[in-house]
Amino acid sequence: MKKPLEGILVIDFSQYLSGPSASLRLADLGARVIKVEKPVSGDMGRQLYCSNVIMNGESSMFHAINRNKQSYVADMKSAQEREKVYTLIAKADVLLHNFRPGVADKLGIDFDTIQSINSNIVYAELTGYGKEGVWKNKPGLDLLLQSVSGLTQLNGNDGAGPVPIGLAVIDILSGAHLAQGILACLYRKLTTGKGGKVEVSMLESALEYQFESVTCFFRDGGQPTERPKTNSAHAYLGAPYGVYKTKNGNIALAMGSIPFIGELLGCLELLNYPEVDSWFSQRDEIKGILANHLKTKDTKEWLAVLEPADIWCAEIMDWKTLFDKEAFKILEMVQKVQMSDGYGYETTRCPIQINGAWLKSEKGSPILGEHTEKINTEFA
Repeated sequence: MKKPLEGILVIDFSQYLSGPSASLRLADLGARVIKVEKPVSGDMGRQLYCSNVIMNGESSMFHAINRNKQSYVADMKSAQEREKVYTLIAKADVLLHNFRPGVADKLGIDFDTIQSINSNIVYAELTGYGKEGVWKNKPGLDLLLQSVSGLTQLNGNDGAGPVPIGLAVIDILSGAHLAQGILACLYRKLTTGKGGKVEVSMLESALEYQFESVTCFFRDGGQPTERPKTNSAHAYLGAPYGVYKTKNGNIALAMGSIPFIGELLGCLELLNYPEVDSWFSQRDEIKGILANHLKTKDTKEWLAVLEPADIWCAEIMDWKTLFDKEAFKILEMVQKVQMSDGYGYETTRCPIQINGAWLKSEKGSPILGEHTEKINTEFA
């Protein structure tokens, strides 16, 4: 299958997670991504470990997010090597980076310089807090962005203190936003010949991620966020929304009529809450009743009652449980990729399907500088 972005050349200076997640999506869609790395150490993400799992001498995170790319080593402080990179940029459709403000200028890849080399390029940059203001030089690390953006006040039960999401969610979200902006400007470039400049900050992505709750905050006069005292899954939604223990596991319940759920479960106490407003104003009380009742039977027994009645619910699974399910297996969500030295590993595939086909690739992550000589010969 011919992929949508085949023929598109991306020069990628980004490191760690946010920028590389954007270029990964472009690569999955068919673009050729040349990852420009500094000599010796390369992308700092090669040694950024999200666990103690080492894969082929480097970080598992690096291998997961940099598959299907080429690695080109260049010392951008060297005028000679910088000119070689400019040769690549002159033929590129996209350039992206996620340096702190001012770094791109020092490396000679600021917007004005790149425009003088390739006036129709799509120039994309991702920062932590934007390029203006007193926060502009703060480190753009995911946990820090979750913390300052208010996200940690939405998770967990009341009284538990700030609770971050256990994934680099702001890195991945800001990378997705950057990819969206790039795709929009690529469309304009292909239809009008004009590229553009795409700018995304992690802070703005973190805030946009919370659009629902932020809107509630302004609508209710800026009242403090009140998380449920128990069984929390959302700081603003009423009962029964949350996660609950059962006799042998856990179950998640989304929205639903409290009296109707009470009838289904044989929990007569819940019939005392017919008014929708009570599901919010007496949220903790209702959740306490429901939590005690759900502990009396196994998860499957409750699902057998709730699902046929179209109550939105689900068994809470770990990865092992999910991966053994037929519903997961038919998705073929795991793909095997291989590096040029023969090292192979399993990772996720792109979640996008086009014309009935999944976007897969057998290429693993590149060895540092693996494609430098070949690219120099090609672009000479």
